[in-house]
Amino acid sequence: MKGLTVRLLSTEGVPLAALCGAVSLGLLVAASLTVSSDPAAVGFPRPGDLVWWCTVAVLVLQAVCLVQVRRFPLAGLTAVGGLPLVLVLAFPNGTASLSALAVVVAIYLVVSANAFRPGWPVPVLAGTLAMVTQFVNEFQLSSASALGGAVLQGLVVVALGALPGTAVAAQREAREARQQELLARQRVAMSRELHDLAAHHMSGIALIAGTIARQIDSDPVVAKGLALQVREQSSGVLNDLRRLVGLLREDADETVETLGAVPELVAARRAAGMRIDLVVSAEPEGVGPLAQLVGYRVVQEALANAAVHAPGASCVVELGPRNDDLLTVVVRNTAGRRPDPGPGGGFGLLGMAERAQLVGAEIQYGATADGGWEVRLALPAGDTVRTAPQPVQEESG
Repeated sequence: MKGLTVRLLSTEGVPLAALCGAVSLGLLVAASLTVSSDPAAVGFPRPGDLVWWCTVAVLVLQAVCLVQVRRFPLAGLTAVGGLPLVLVLAFPNGTASLSALAVVVAIYLVVSANAFRPGWPVPVLAGTLAMVTQFVNEFQLSSASALGGAVLQGLVVVALGALPGTAVAAQREAREARQQELLARQRVAMSRELHDLAAHHMSGIALIAGTIARQIDSDPVVAKGLALQVREQSSGVLNDLRRLVGLLREDADETVETLGAVPELVAARRAAGMRIDLVVSAEPEGVGPLAQLVGYRVVQEALANAAVHAPGASCVVELGPRNDDLLTVVVRNTAGRRPDPGPGGGFGLLGMAERAQLVGAEIQYGATADGGWEVRLALPAGDTVRTAPQPVQEESG
């Protein structure tokens, strides 16, 4: 019962409804006081008489209906536009046009919230009620221009309410579309992070497991040590996943990998059984943190690809040299000593290209003359962003 009450009695539109009611009543009082001393004024209610109080009641009821017009658009618009019509049918008066302000606000609230679909009947209904109200009132007051004035007021009411309401609704839809696009990009980024983490650790575990299979009978001591490395790699997966989840939290204060962590990455791969040489000929000064993260991930992915597609190959990781404010990062491996298990899904290379594009870096990858594979990344200083897509080649070792 409490939940139903909350749904039916919303206070979202109270401020605007109160403002509309106050302005309408203020205009009524000002108009009544202005013409009260003019004997020639016909049809204007005098303050305190029956027609005046009925007009006050209609303006207040209109303001009350505005509070819930977004939740009940059809009923709310009918009430806001129909109350003045009931009033002029009983008491034609010169202040009936003041009720049009609430109709304008009702149209704005409904159209801006897209609360009624299809949207075109909303301004048509409210405008028609305003037009009929004006026509009936002017006709009973013996006005020769009753029809023309009624049509004009109906058009003005529709325009004043629907045009700004449509603009607000369009802005909100554009903002929601941008938010959806941002969420889609975040999902892609998260899937890329998960792919990189899984490829890095799982390829290392597979490499160690293969070594254990060969050593378990001939050298149990070495095999036992390698089993401990499998445990460490598994723990690393869990820790990295916890870190990734932490980065998704607003209050997370996690550090992001930089090129300074590449030696640790190389050491971990060496411990897993890969033969890797690390050559550092330039420091990453001037390269932004996002670009350094991209460089780290490219090295991580390239080493994971080498472990999977070129089993037993030797690798070289080069940080530098620096040319024209571009820091070069190269990962090169020789041909594998064992057969390539076959092409992957291509997501690793695609992720490299997308990451490089994000920070305005240049990336090239392909087979070398000796049958190996090379990935070459040029990271710019600063955070220059480019939009040109990078070529994506088939996954290989």
